[in-house]
Formats: sequence, structure tokens, C-alpha cells
Amino acid sequence: MPRPQGFAYEQHDATAAVVITHHGRPVTTLRGPRADRFLQEVRAGDAQLVMARWTGNYKRGNERAARAHPRNRGAR
Repeated sequence: MPRPQGFAYEQHDATAAVVITHHGRPVTTLRGPRADRFLQEVRAGDAQLVMARWTGNYKRGNERAARAHPRNRGAR
């Protein structure tokens, strides 16, 4: 699986918000305790992986199993 890339974040002190961007486009905005928890995680680990996880922009490994689910069989 390729390593996530292209993520960045901006911390806005005036509003206590964190904006996560992907290739320059805003993906999500975190405020309050969620922003604090995100900043702790991003400083402690691989920033790109943390941002990919927080935005939901990463493969979860269940795509093949989901394709075989009865609900999704006719959607091809």
C-alpha cells in the first residue's frame, strides 16, 4: 500500500481550529478537544498517516470483502 502524501495542516490560534488540507484543498476542520487530540497525535507519530486517518482518506483493507457483500453484488 502506498504511503499517504500531500496532506498539510494549519493551526489557527484565534479560533482554536485546525484545518487539514490535501493537495491544497481543505478536507476537514477540527475544533476544541478533537483539535487538541489531533495535534498530540500528529506530533507523536507519522504526520501523513495521522492526517490520512483523521480525514478518512486511506484504504482500510476491507474493500474486497465489501465488494462480495450481497448488498453490493448488483452494483457492478
